[in-house]
Amino acid sequence: MGKTKHTGPIKISKKPDPKLWVSKVPFGLGKVKPHHIRDTMKVVWENKDNLPYATRILTQGVCDGCALGVAGLKDQTLKGPHVCTTRLNVLRLNTMGPIKEDILHADIKELQKMSSTELRKLGRIPYPLIRKPGDRNFRRISWDDALDRIADKMKAINPKQAAFYTTSRGITNEVYYTLAKVSRFLGVNNVDNASRICHSPSKTALSRSIGVGASTCNYKDWIGTDVLVFWGSVAANNQPVSTKYMYAAKRKGTKIIIINPYHEPAMDRYWVPSIPESALFGTKIADDFYQVNIGGDIAFMHGIMKHWFEMEEREPGSALDHNFINNHVNGLAELQAKVKSYNWKQLEKSSGISKERMLELAQLLAKSSSAVFVWSMGLTQHRFGTDNISQVANLALLRGFLGREHCGLMPIRGHSGVQGSSEMGADPFSLPGGGLDENNRKRIEQIWRFDIPQWQGDIVGVSLENALLPEQHERKLKLYYMSGGNFLETMPDPDFVKDSLENIDLRVHQDIILNTSTLLDAKEAVLVLPAMTRYEQPGGGTSTSTERMVYFSPEIKGPRIEEARAEWEIYIDLAKRVRPDRKELVDFKDASEIREEIAKAAPNYDGIQHLKKKGDLFQWGGAWLCEGGICPSPDGKGNLITVELPELRKPEGHFYVTTRRGKQFNSMIYHEKDPFNSADRFDVLMNKKDGKELGIQEGDAIVVFNQHGSFTGRAKFVPVRSGNLEVHWPEGNSLIPKGVYESFAGIPEYNTAVIVEKAETYYAQKDTKYVEKRIEELEMEPQ
Repeated sequence: MGKTKHTGPIKISKKPDPKLWVSKVPFGLGKVKPHHIRDTMKVVWENKDNLPYATRILTQGVCDGCALGVAGLKDQTLKGPHVCTTRLNVLRLNTMGPIKEDILHADIKELQKMSSTELRKLGRIPYPLIRKPGDRNFRRISWDDALDRIADKMKAINPKQAAFYTTSRGITNEVYYTLAKVSRFLGVNNVDNASRICHSPSKTALSRSIGVGASTCNYKDWIGTDVLVFWGSVAANNQPVSTKYMYAAKRKGTKIIIINPYHEPAMDRYWVPSIPESALFGTKIADDFYQVNIGGDIAFMHGIMKHWFEMEEREPGSALDHNFINNHVNGLAELQAKVKSYNWKQLEKSSGISKERMLELAQLLAKSSSAVFVWSMGLTQHRFGTDNISQVANLALLRGFLGREHCGLMPIRGHSGVQGSSEMGADPFSLPGGGLDENNRKRIEQIWRFDIPQWQGDIVGVSLENALLPEQHERKLKLYYMSGGNFLETMPDPDFVKDSLENIDLRVHQDIILNTSTLLDAKEAVLVLPAMTRYEQPGGGTSTSTERMVYFSPEIKGPRIEEARAEWEIYIDLAKRVRPDRKELVDFKDASEIREEIAKAAPNYDGIQHLKKKGDLFQWGGAWLCEGGICPSPDGKGNLITVELPELRKPEGHFYVTTRRGKQFNSMIYHEKDPFNSADRFDVLMNKKDGKELGIQEGDAIVVFNQHGSFTGRAKFVPVRSGNLEVHWPEGNSLIPKGVYESFAGIPEYNTAVIVEKAETYYAQKDTKYVEKRIEELEMEPQ
């Protein structure tokens, strides 16, 4: 990996820099922007019943929000205190008391009228619950009865008919590891986690391109790099603390480039609340925006490389780092042939970017001695997500932006838990320390002292599909054990998801709060198990940040929920009931014992066993992976991957739609208005020119529809690339087709072709022939 160690946080200049100011008007008065002080006061008010405990969580615990890795109020990037609204919003999940009994045991129809936001505010799940078909409400059940019921079902079915899932809600590495082990101990390879629907293509692509599926650099490398590129990432909204790093980068002269269909206001300018100068006058973040078509990134990157190869023909050495390529890279000839096979007309049409604009970025990168590429779900949530990331890796390898200071590839994580999930083996393609290859399987079997089932497990989307298989099918899903998550509001096609969840015999929801999926029926029973948060977990727990920092978060003294249990303890208790004759094989006495075993099972995590108190941390792999250009691949080299131009499947006159986040954290919505653009949750973000051509005025009621579903909202004109639309997630998931997965990593597709009509036109059709005819135009396109 790398020998250089992270050197810790740095200071930034306090001297004002007026050229970065958004406005001389203090605090952005009169502008559409977040109101950090007001939001903070709101959080204080919400937590007034538990302020001392809330304060201890913020000052002693590791953030359970995004994966920037803030421990207490400090991180490893910049000196000084760090706190953001995302962390403050999540705080109430940890401090609120139990749901009142009269509400918890109310008629299920009354609970089903509530949104997930309303359910979240009811409080924590206090004790195990059960609801059988025909029951009008949940009733209390003992832990023994609940776990015996699950164990009996597990013993009665084929292991292929069971599945486990864990979300990223403050989940610790200890929990992920225990689930990975327990599921295989029970003969179940259908185990998956929340990274399936966010960054699974990043891991897959980076593994094949450079031999390791993680960020190769640190946030510190942003500060002072020549160019910082955000690709399909709105970090200012999803990881707000990162704006402080962007500010520091701007102070060092870094150029920040944004590549996104929508000219996101949050990435254009931001008022960083913890920096007085920025809080007063704002900070100009972006130096340039490249507004690609949804799904047009591969063509755009082909265009950059095509310019580089043409520059090389005119002047060798003007674009590519030949020394790095000759010593550390495979596949140049094949990539060059693929890039040259596409003409400029193809690349411009697919990307939505002109040849001249592509040249601007190609020249900027060619003249730069360093660059960091950052991306998120704008690149991954496509049926060609892995190819998207491989193209980003191609750019870095051609320029040698790898394995040294101020350079690297960074899939920025949206939750503090997901980086560790697959590294702990909690997915169908992984085991701790590696994949499911024969060597790693045998190695883990020696550590675990039991055989790991050979059959290939299913990803979460396929598991849901399996719930609708015939009763006698060997993979008919009959038991689904979910730690957190709400597939109704995260997966495509909510109606299909509802049918799937209600066709499972026994559904287990291990969680801290209720959500809409918890209230759905099941064929035999729904069990709800109360879990502890990471701050309640006895013996503390660890989480892994985007930059591979493994942090220890201690158990924090405070109030406790009546019967909530540590999640790893629940898994072990269940495993012992299913296979009591071999229970000693999965017996952990405490969290520290789990960390001892993680260090053996996942070699990169050797060091986790020493994390025992507040402030303890280490970074696996060193400051830079692939340091000196040497990759952890079989031959030590990076691989340039040839990538085909994807067919975007958008008929002329139709639109391509993608989903975006507003004032929310994952699927948890905290406000109906987006503080950056004043968009409502049911606004459809569209280009003003497109609206005019359709006779649509801003604010008009419109219907977006296709063969999969429809979405009724109001037109909101924003600077988004013509021919593209954005709707909020999860509200717009009814438009997204089910069963469309990325072929390498299995991520669901979250983009699709649609038609836009004024609502009065759409609903004026007394029969459905008009709508059916419009949909036929989509269905006739090649799929």
